[in-house]
Amino acid sequence: MNSSQMQRAIGASGIQASAVGLGTWAIGGWMWGGTDEQASIRAIEASIEAGVSLIDTAPAYGLGRSEEIVGKAIKGKRDKVVIATKCGLNWHSGKGNHFFDQDDKPVHRYLGADGIAYEVEQSLRRLGTDHIDLYITHWQDPTTPIAETVAALEKLKAAGKIRAIGASNVNAEELRQYVTAGQLDAIQERYSMIDREIESTLLPITQNHNVATLSYSSLALGLLTGSIDPGRAFSGDDQRKDNPRFSSSNRQKVAALKQAIQPISEQHKASMAQIVIAWTLAQPGITFALCGARNPEQALDNARAGEVRLNSAELAAIDKAIATHLTQLDA
Repeated sequence: MNSSQMQRAIGASGIQASAVGLGTWAIGGWMWGGTDEQASIRAIEASIEAGVSLIDTAPAYGLGRSEEIVGKAIKGKRDKVVIATKCGLNWHSGKGNHFFDQDDKPVHRYLGADGIAYEVEQSLRRLGTDHIDLYITHWQDPTTPIAETVAALEKLKAAGKIRAIGASNVNAEELRQYVTAGQLDAIQERYSMIDREIESTLLPITQNHNVATLSYSSLALGLLTGSIDPGRAFSGDDQRKDNPRFSSSNRQKVAALKQAIQPISEQHKASMAQIVIAWTLAQPGITFALCGARNPEQALDNARAGEVRLNSAELAAIDKAIATHLTQLDA
């Protein structure tokens, strides 16, 4: 493993992983305009070669497609990766609350013990492994008590099928219920320079209970890479199509931010995306930053962020630039 990659602990689980993680939502194709399997496999392989050990996926990313691609890419490399995947969004039963449709299949939020027991076996099969390092409840199920869900996850942990327990898309009360019910090792939440709500709601709780935080959408669906031209159009089922976040005005503001932090980028010989990821990892309570990549070039660019160390003066300058350019973004 690349020794220059920051390694951090997943709560009290005893598991260490690279601070920069590879997020594979886009690799599943759903809501990203499809996928190129071979390019995706090369992206995962490039990430691993660059020292990225944390790979995050989920059954809902393309109805199993992302997990299948990850499974193919890590074959023969299982000892080099820490796999995080999820449960609680299923299309095999009508239990729980209907959440959305994907490929004409109704997907429900359900975290009952029977659903979790079924889902973990499907994920293990698709990933081609006998254990999952971090198993995360994807979206919360109001029809199942959290204590029941945690008991089911602890049973899987005792059986050796999972090594650590996580929760995603929680509110503060749900998070408190998780840490009361058992050992919660991690949460996974949206966080970036323009999505900072958890700083006041969830991070005080995680920091008080030794719970790691994985940020997703660390680059705000690619907006904060600074590489999306103001005139670029999105097509098909790409979720950025008609998203006000990707207005021409917002892209111009991000371009202004890029210019403002250019001296820091040059000092570190780093791209804007790398500086954004490094800033994210320097924020109190943020343990890991998940970053998507659909080809080896993007994967290597993200991985390099794990080698960037920003000093206090640089972080202060970036904070000032954020306040100047990103506080009035179209929502």
